[in-house]
Amino acid sequence: MFSVIVVPDTTSGPSAQLRLEPGQTLTFGRAVPPGTRSSPTLTIPHPGVSRIAGTITATGPFWTLTNASRAQTYVVENPEGAGEHVKIAPGRVDAPVPFEFARLVLPAESELLGFDVWAPRHDYLERDSDGYDGATVPAFPLDRSTRYFLVLAALCEARLRGASHAPLPTVEQIVRRLRPVWPSVNRTSVQWNTDYLAVKLRLKPGPDAAEGGPRLNGKKETVVSLALRFDLVREEDLALLDGRTD
Repeated sequence: MFSVIVVPDTTSGPSAQLRLEPGQTLTFGRAVPPGTRSSPTLTIPHPGVSRIAGTITATGPFWTLTNASRAQTYVVENPEGAGEHVKIAPGRVDAPVPFEFARLVLPAESELLGFDVWAPRHDYLERDSDGYDGATVPAFPLDRSTRYFLVLAALCEARLRGASHAPLPTVEQIVRRLRPVWPSVNRTSVQWNTDYLAVKLRLKPGPDAAEGGPRLNGKKETVVSLALRFDLVREEDLALLDGRTD
């Protein structure tokens, strides 16, 4: 069964997608030889792309990338993340890519070309497996029924909806967003809950700490970055902002 799907920019539907089974390799470039069913190819007809630009290898639930360029770094972006990306240096072989949905970006003269790669297969340990009891205390215990979590969801909303580089909302914008589900919300309560999140996520010491610690600059950005990096708030949590709890 296939584990990786390559989606060219010119694709017009599922029939144009390239599906790789574990162990299969796809070669891409400007003038790659014709592919076969077991070794497909993807042609990118641009003079700024190398004849043989690289290869993608399906490896179970993830994929690896080989950069065959002699001088050009490739970038693999996570469209669903908060700006996460992986740089693949020229000549790098079988660099693992951890993103479920990824975009491979190839600089070509004055353009940025690329295509999407999906890795929808997920493998998990069985919960009853011997020796895998897991942690007994969560690293970041957050209560999704609280007002501080509403503030966190509002802070992360734009980036969770796909705009990975979107500016964070202002305090006034958060107040307007939360008022339908939290009628008494105001600037002070949003700022207080943002401060509390920084303490809750251990980004700054609490008010009862012996030493106050250094001032946390870019507090909102730091809170959002940590929350998205560790999936502390997910897209489905945004339903809370509209008063839905199911």
